[in-house]
Amino acid sequence: MAWSYPAPFMSKPVCPMCEMADVLDHADRYECVTCGHEWPKEAQADAPAAARIVKDSNGTVLVDGDCVTLIKDLPLKGSSQGLKRGTKSKPIRLVDGDHEIDCKMDGVSIGLKACFVKKA
Repeated sequence: MAWSYPAPFMSKPVCPMCEMADVLDHADRYECVTCGHEWPKEAQADAPAAARIVKDSNGTVLVDGDCVTLIKDLPLKGSSQGLKRGTKSKPIRLVDGDHEIDCKMDGVSIGLKACFVKKA
């Protein structure tokens, strides 16, 4: 017969910010030892978070594979040129982070914020 840990040790939470398992168990909350993030215990018991919804400047929901158009001129960091208003992208990919959209425009791979585009 194999030995196993009791049930309280089997479901140790993972930090939602840094995804490390070094978590302190307080009476009403959890605390991550690695990054210091704290969250309530009942948040862990909830169902998994819904998929992130990304909307363009007009409020239209964007999904992977959509094409978008710029609504204003945007400068490119590290370059004297920029992208002009009305430039259309190749099919986009939605990513996590500050810039929600990853795509190619004019042959340049770029990350964009959804507030600067509209669905084409």
